[in-house]
Amino acid sequence: MILSLYNPHVPERSGILPLSVPALIFAVSSTLLAPMAQADAPREAIVAGGCFWCVEADFENVPGVIDVVSGFSGGDEVNPSYKEVSRGKTGHFEAVSITYDHDILPYRSLIDMFLRSIDPTDDGGQFCDRGPSYKTAIFVHTPAERADAGAAIALAEQTLGQPVVTPVLDASAFYPAGAYHQNYARQKGIIITRFGPKSKANAYKAYRQACGRDERVRQLWGDQAPFAGN
Repeated sequence: MILSLYNPHVPERSGILPLSVPALIFAVSSTLLAPMAQADAPREAIVAGGCFWCVEADFENVPGVIDVVSGFSGGDEVNPSYKEVSRGKTGHFEAVSITYDHDILPYRSLIDMFLRSIDPTDDGGQFCDRGPSYKTAIFVHTPAERADAGAAIALAEQTLGQPVVTPVLDASAFYPAGAYHQNYARQKGIIITRFGPKSKANAYKAYRQACGRDERVRQLWGDQAPFAGN
C-alpha cells in the first residue's frame, strides 16, 4: 500500500510545495526497487612458482582464498599432460589458479605474498626443480592487475636489493592438471618414492624439505616469508 504524505485540506507552508501522489509513488518505488550493493564476484589469480603442489599448499589456507587448482598455463599446447609439460616442449609453466575474495584479499596483497613464497631471482627454475616449466611468472587479466604486479615487483627488488626476473605476462588459458596432482599435500594414498613407501602427504613433506624450498625462501626473505616451514 502506498501512503500519501499530502493532505489537500492542510494549508501549504510557506515555501514548501506539497508532494503529489504520482511523485510520491515514483519516489517510494525508486527507493524500493534500487539495486542493493553487491559484493564483488570471486576473482582469479594465476601464478607460476615452481612445483604447483607447493604453491597450492601454501595458498589454500590463506584468508580470502576460496579455491586453488594446480595446472598449466602460458603455452600453446591445448590441454597438455603433466609429462608433456615437464619435458619442456609445450611452453607451459606449472601454475596454479587461485580463486579469491577481493574484499578480503586484495590482488596486490596476494602478489606480495606470492613473491615472498618463491625465489624471484632465479631464472632457471625453482629450487631443485630446473627447466622452463618450473620458472616463475605472474599472469594478469587486466591493466590494474599489471600495475599491481609491477608495483609488487618493484618493492621486492627494493627489499632484496637485486633484480626480480619473474615476468608479468598476459593471462592465457589455464588447464587443470589431473586429479592425481590436486590437493597433493593432503592426499593419503600410498605411493612408492625414493624415500620408500609413503602417503602422498608425507611424500610431499619429504620432497619439499629435500628440495630446499623453505630454506632458500627464508634465506631470501627472512621474517617476510609467509609460508616457509609449511
